[in-house]
Amino acid sequence: MSIGFHRAARSPRLMSGWIESSKRVGVRLRAMKNAASTGVVTTAMRKWIGRSSLRALVAPVLITAVLTSCMVPPVNDSARVGPFFKAKNHTGDPQLPATLRRVVLLPIAGGSVAPAESAAALDPVFSAGLQKENRFEVVALTRADCLRRFQAEEFLSTGNLPHDFMAKLRREYGADAVMFIDLTSFKPYRPMILGVRAKLATLGDEVRLVWSFDNIFSAADPTVANSARHHFIAGEHSEVPADLTPAVLQSPSQFAAYAAAEMFATLPPVYASPASPAAPSKAK
Repeated sequence: MSIGFHRAARSPRLMSGWIESSKRVGVRLRAMKNAASTGVVTTAMRKWIGRSSLRALVAPVLITAVLTSCMVPPVNDSARVGPFFKAKNHTGDPQLPATLRRVVLLPIAGGSVAPAESAAALDPVFSAGLQKENRFEVVALTRADCLRRFQAEEFLSTGNLPHDFMAKLRREYGADAVMFIDLTSFKPYRPMILGVRAKLATLGDEVRLVWSFDNIFSAADPTVANSARHHFIAGEHSEVPADLTPAVLQSPSQFAAYAAAEMFATLPPVYASPASPAAPSKAK
């Protein structure tokens, strides 16, 4: 991989730009492949091939992958066939309560484990992951709002909460539950480690836990690395003509996106009302 790739892996914005550039390269390379098979090369293709900046961007692996129609990563790669990691330390109700429709997501609590700016950078990652599950409406409480309302930017699920905290969330946001997410381990360099503890608690007259999760994701574990890379493949990267899955193991935000998806997939399913018994048929 190029130096630019490794730099981009550290920044969500740069990584997104790198992937989009690679997609555009892939489109042009597929056009070149078609041209090679038909013998038709357009003027635009000649101009593009002649640009030195783009030649530097297109690594040989990209050209080889497209012109030889290779699947990247290969079909027998561990990112496709496993073994994969399965989080085990979680518990919850068989299904979400029928009345649980809106949830306030608190800012990620880094506590003494992660710097405040690192925890804040993960807020949109976990918020997006939770919304993708489509279990309920998510109201993400910003750090600014949390500070203004409760005089703190974050709250650990295991710490003390302000007086009337739960009632205030219910009253001011019309929420039925609150989601706490704590970082229990945080190592943003290789091999990356992310420990996550989460709790979903109701905000009604009877406050109780509906779901809890506590696991550590370590890229040093081959099953975690496989799962993280597989999550990247399953995302919106099918048009990238190269194996960019190593980015997940080098980018804290990409690795956290995988961990969020793995964690929120263990949430209880949406409430389903019991099927009404079929009416007895009348004898003819």
